[in-house]
Amino acid sequence: MKFSFVIKPIVFLLFLSPALYYFYAVYLALTGGENLLGPDPAQALALATGEWSIRILIASLAITPLRYLFKAPKLWNFRRMIGLFALFYVSLHLLVFLMFLLQWQWGDIGKELVERPYITVGFLAFLLMLPLGLTSTLWAQRKLKRNWKRLHRAVYLINILAVLHVLWIVRSSYFDALLYGFLVFILLLYRILHNYSLAVRQFTLRK
Repeated sequence: MKFSFVIKPIVFLLFLSPALYYFYAVYLALTGGENLLGPDPAQALALATGEWSIRILIASLAITPLRYLFKAPKLWNFRRMIGLFALFYVSLHLLVFLMFLLQWQWGDIGKELVERPYITVGFLAFLLMLPLGLTSTLWAQRKLKRNWKRLHRAVYLINILAVLHVLWIVRSSYFDALLYGFLVFILLLYRILHNYSLAVRQFTLRK
């Protein structure tokens, strides 16, 4: 209990700090202050919120493997918070797209979804995340019972869609996209092996 009480606020602030920085940067831009977003603020915000979205998605996916590998059951206490932060940053990413890049032209949304597959994939990931966020409470977990676990396995597909979204957007360097893809592949592979291999279940990095 003491561990969670002390560490949770620190983890919360760490995950919130990128959003606070970009909120501050937007505030400066709107009030004529220092430009922290470069020559194309809208593009900078879209990239930043997108990058933090996939990073936090991968962090939430890593909780279970790290829990088993390091015999650290207390890590499970952070899974819901990190997952909600992932939804928060994905929502910001979508908001930036609608506000700054699409400029609230609702009639163009359908056209964008059809003509740009990376937007279709990203929007699908967002739609899949919404029910996970809405059912993240203990009340929902008790109500849904076994169906709760089945529903939240959608996080695997969400991570794959997020990687595809990044791969489609990349125009020059594929390093980040390949790194994210590699991490998601390793984390999903570990889960599969953990379910079917006794040796993997017994293997730990902490004696």
